[in-house]
Amino acid sequence: MAGMQQNQIVGIAGPNGSGKDTVMEFLSANYEYLFMSATDMLAAELKKRGLPLDRIHKSELSAEWRREQGYGVIVQKAYEAFMQQATTYRGLVVGSLRHPAEADVIHELGGIMIWVDADPRVRYERIQAVDRGRGAEDRISYEQFLADEEREMHRQGNDEATISAADVKAKCDITLFNENDMIALEEQIRQLLKLEKSV
Repeated sequence: MAGMQQNQIVGIAGPNGSGKDTVMEFLSANYEYLFMSATDMLAAELKKRGLPLDRIHKSELSAEWRREQGYGVIVQKAYEAFMQQATTYRGLVVGSLRHPAEADVIHELGGIMIWVDADPRVRYERIQAVDRGRGAEDRISYEQFLADEEREMHRQGNDEATISAADVKAKCDITLFNENDMIALEEQIRQLLKLEKSV
């Protein structure tokens, strides 16, 4: 790992089923990155409140956090957790980012933003084939899948705290295509982050 930068910060964004967690898990398992997922952070808070763990409630909670604590709050929470144990990890990878201010904070910290993507049908079939532990959230029709994606890509109304994945995509430094070829995806990640191949 001699070629790694110390304390490298990586932000991950992309549509549902693109493989964001796959990228984060690869960095965590092979290169000692702390894996922090916005989805997991929001789900943990919703559980505390006894609320459903669906995409709508996660979106509403993330907007609430942004109004109360600033638009980049999710990355800031992840970074604070990382700094408390920075000597344990080589870097931080924080994913499922859906607000442009989150990308801004990644860049302010000297990090890189990655958009992970794949064909919509591939992504839909991927979430149908694998139990991600999200229950009814994933058991939806292809039409609903596309409708959810459209809602998350573009801000609804005038509330600046709500999600706008398209604005995040515009701030990403590079796109990784995850078309079910793990070897190719892992090589893309290594080249992008200048990582040595793990043994």
